[in-house]
Amino acid sequence: MIVVEGLTKRFGKVTAVDGLSFQVQPGEIVGLLGPNGAGKTTAMRCMCGITPAQEGRVLIQGVDLDDDPVRAKSKLAFVPSEPRLFDYLTVQEHIGFFARLYAAADGQASREWIAEREAAGAALLAELDLAQRLDFLPGALSRGMKQKLMIACALVHEPQVLIFDEPFTGLDPHAIRKVRQIIQNHIGKGACVMISSHLLGMVEDMITSALIINRGRKVVEGNMDELRKNLSAEHQHADLEEIFIQLTSEAPQIERVAP
Repeated sequence: MIVVEGLTKRFGKVTAVDGLSFQVQPGEIVGLLGPNGAGKTTAMRCMCGITPAQEGRVLIQGVDLDDDPVRAKSKLAFVPSEPRLFDYLTVQEHIGFFARLYAAADGQASREWIAEREAAGAALLAELDLAQRLDFLPGALSRGMKQKLMIACALVHEPQVLIFDEPFTGLDPHAIRKVRQIIQNHIGKGACVMISSHLLGMVEDMITSALIINRGRKVVEGNMDELRKNLSAEHQHADLEEIFIQLTSEAPQIERVAP
């Protein structure tokens, strides 16, 4: 579903992402983890075609992002850490606008398809407790409500590749539970998810594996048992937070990467 090969992004003399390679299969939820400034957001933005990379290759469901960027982007959903909304579109108008954007990207989408997507978006808004705010502009929404609207817009076209950058920021416990359930529903339909979050205790029971990076480079990759193999004997029962602390603290010195 996602194939990343040798992804490299530089900003001047700073290498934000350094030769990153990995794959995400259908039904997987992969946690992209790392300290502040590790390159997580840059990597995600490169994967979505928002930020161009200098080197490397990204395939989204077999479509090369460089060769056919519109088609590749139409197959994914990206939810940034900060909601990006249109000041003068209401909540309901956002859903209709995004449905038409994806229809334009498809090139063959019918009016019926757009209507179906708008209905699906309306259902998502209701699930996320925004049904009573359909006529609100973004300026009248709380930070958490804006985040929920951004999630609904991103998922309106039923994508199979979901990329979330800190999706739980600003959400209350009820909303977090609902977003987690929405993610699981998409996984049940064969989608894959990549999620970046510093709330390690929250994502530990969600993810099937983790990719930990530091200074733009892969430190380790694998499920919990595979991650623990990179630790000393006394840490073989460590949770994700302890694994993260141990590996990212040592990252400048170690060269261990699990297969």
